[in-house]
Order: sequence, then C-alpha cells, then structure tokens
Amino acid sequence: MRSALTPLFAAALAASVSVASVGAALAQGAAPATPPAAAPAAAASDPVVATVNGTPIRASEVAIAVEDIGAGLPPQLQGPQRDEYILSFLTDMTLIAKAAEAQKLDQTPAFQQRLSYLRTKALMETMMNQEAKKAVTDEMKRKTYDEFVKSAPAEQEVHARHILVEDEAKAKEIAKKARAGEDFAKLAKENSKDSAEDGGDLGYFTKEQMVPEFADAAFKLEKGQVSDPVKSQFGWHVIKLEDKRQKPVPTYEQVQDQVEQYLVRKAQADMVTKLRADAKIEKPAAPAPATPAPAPAAAPAAK
Repeated sequence: MRSALTPLFAAALAASVSVASVGAALAQGAAPATPPAAAPAAAASDPVVATVNGTPIRASEVAIAVEDIGAGLPPQLQGPQRDEYILSFLTDMTLIAKAAEAQKLDQTPAFQQRLSYLRTKALMETMMNQEAKKAVTDEMKRKTYDEFVKSAPAEQEVHARHILVEDEAKAKEIAKKARAGEDFAKLAKENSKDSAEDGGDLGYFTKEQMVPEFADAAFKLEKGQVSDPVKSQFGWHVIKLEDKRQKPVPTYEQVQDQVEQYLVRKAQADMVTKLRADAKIEKPAAPAPATPAPAPAAAPAAK
C-alpha cells in the first residue's frame, strides 16, 4: 500500500546538498561520511597486538583496517569474532607483503604507480575526515535542527483503517455493514486481504505515502466516516477515518544522526566545490581522426 518515500526530514536535508558535487570518490564511498575514531599515534599508546615473523602489527593498523574493510563484513560477525577476523586479515596482508618485498615487487613501475594512487587517495580521505570533524559540533547540529523546524511546512496526516477485497460488490456490502454500526476492525479481520490481523489499521500517514486513489479518498473523509468503495491497483478498498492531525515535527533526538550526516556531506561538498572553483583543470585535446588512405585504383581488366 505505502509507496517507498524518503522521510520528510531526511528529504529536506538531502535536498540542500548535491552529493554529486563531492565527486566520484564520495559517490563510490572512498571517504567515510562520518569521521572515524582517531587511531593512537604515539608508540606508548599504540600497543603491538601481534607479531608476524618479527613484524609488529599495532592497534593503529587495526583501527585503519576496521575503517577500510569493516563496512563490508557480515553483520553477524561481531565482538571477539570480528576482532579475530580483522587481525587475521592483517596477518595475511603482512605475510603477502613481505613475500612481495622478497621478490622486489616494491621496486617495479606497476607498484610505484599504485603506491602513488593510494597515497593520493589516503590524503583525500584524511582531508575529508578532517572537514567532517570540524563540521560536526553540538552547536551546529542544534542550529541546523532549529532552522529546519522553522522552515518545515505544516503537513497533514491521517490515521485510517481499510478493508481490501477483490470486487466492488463485496466492498459495497462491507461498507454498508460498517455504516450500519458493525465493528470495522472485526470486518477487516474477517474480510481484508491486507492488514487483517491489525483490524485494517494503517496508522498515521501523509498523502504522499499512499497510492493516489486511496490517499484522495482518505483525506476527504471526516473523523469516524466510512468511504464508498475505492478502486486502486491492489483491489477495492473500504476506508474508515480514525483521526486527522498536523504531522508532529520530529524531536532533535530522533533526527540528530541525520543532521550529523547532512553537516558532514555539506562540509565535504563545499570543500570540493571551492577547490574545483579555484583550480585550473586542463584536459588534452582529443586527437583528430586519422584521414583514411585513398583506395587503390582498380586494375585494368584483362583483354
């Protein structure tokens, strides 16, 4: 019944920032949306967690590995199992890297090219994270929320029940019974193809969250009123309106994570936009297409 729509608050925030302006790197997830926890830097606070053939693996490397591959791990991998998986990954990576060094692969042009690319990528991600950290403060989150609340348009929503059946005749029969005083929830449990176990209860919804035919009919009803049968792509509906109200504005606590994501994305997008505006970006002209050689003259026919 409901159409897949982004919640109002998320949509309002997202509309203010063009994620595309952050560039392909952000679109592909190259830079995390939120600043990761700072990895310990000093040796005293950066303990060795394992040693592989004499090469130490430190806590800071574990933190970087979590940032790098953590999002791709199975959700069921949690706690000690997740920690062990990360450490196993770092162990294998260290073993393979040392084997590559033994074969002098670190001296090849292909390795140097990849190393240059990864260095640039790491610098980009570090800069993105720095901008994210500067942007996300309690003061800015609260200010952004307050501005949204002031500018958010009042939106009506209704609380309705419905009974969904296959044909119009059945819907008319049910509507007649409901208007005669029979319990609507009971009728829904006995007849409806949708939400029957809940007595047809759809809760509160806005007009945009339902298919147009259903929404138009529901929002025209008064509290306690039962509709005539309404045809939609799902079948025939009988609707009872339970309540109408202005949609409550979400509390700060309900949306502070969305506000934080917005601030991060906006700061990163603004930075990239400024850098692009100040940059001199040149591309070599495409080479002109080669002129085809003239076709050889046909040989004279033999006499």
